[in-house]
Amino acid sequence: MAVASPASSRAGEILVEVAYALAQQQLIIALTVSIGSVAEQAIKASGILNKFPDIDLSINKVGIFGKLCKLDTPLRHLDRVEIYRPLIADPKQVRQQRAAAAQLIKKDSGKSAASTPSFETRIMASLD
Repeated sequence: MAVASPASSRAGEILVEVAYALAQQQLIIALTVSIGSVAEQAIKASGILNKFPDIDLSINKVGIFGKLCKLDTPLRHLDRVEIYRPLIADPKQVRQQRAAAAQLIKKDSGKSAASTPSFETRIMASLD
């Protein structure tokens, strides 16, 4: 298994890509692998584990073109194996927090206008 240009492949081999992204850095490595190779073999052959030692295949999930897969998933010609980072925040929890914040804003907008100073009044008060 050797790194190759995306335009070439030999008999008995397929072209695949291995991708990993951090917030400020993305890397896609194109390589040829033997027909019948699995995702884990492509990841190891790409050398990406040496470039990003924080990748732990027992923790990081992997997928092919955005669809989760197992490390033993056989690859097809032109597949892109993606290594995913763990989520920083739970999307469900973030949605709940947004909904709660929207409810507070909705409640606050229902208060009488007389009790809430206008924008102009607040600006003038800050100038004094």
